[in-house]
Amino acid sequence: MDIRKVKKLIELLEESELTEIEISEGEESIRLSRGTSGTEMYAVPAQAMPPTPLSTVSETSQVDGVGSESFPADKVPVVSPMVGTYYASPNPDTSPYVELGAEVSVGDTLCVIEAMKIFNPVDTENSGIVRKIFKHSGDPVEFGEPLFLIEPLSP
Repeated sequence: MDIRKVKKLIELLEESELTEIEISEGEESIRLSRGTSGTEMYAVPAQAMPPTPLSTVSETSQVDGVGSESFPADKVPVVSPMVGTYYASPNPDTSPYVELGAEVSVGDTLCVIEAMKIFNPVDTENSGIVRKIFKHSGDPVEFGEPLFLIEPLSP
């Protein structure tokens, strides 16, 4: 898509009272949305992109600033790396990635978070036993929100 067209669309959005414009030309698609901080631009390919794995989440560092929720010192929370929708299994017809009481190893997928039609796996950085699952499939999640509580295995 020509950059001049994109600039013109941005000008139209800023000059009007519209909050969103979406245009598709062949395989290209652009969506402009007015946020609270001004105009935000998202360019999305018309065809679906395959899921991209996320790097593992540092559970302890991201929970520190999340809120007043505290966890037992002997358990490690796994938090959401993004805003999206929580899914316990790859599809509704299969069993969940993990269940309460399951033993997990470093790198195991615990769930997926769907954001903008992309399913992002959430892996664990700790081996241990799943002691608590905070969400159900289809629940919305926020960045840094606790998803699981893992009790590390004793050496």
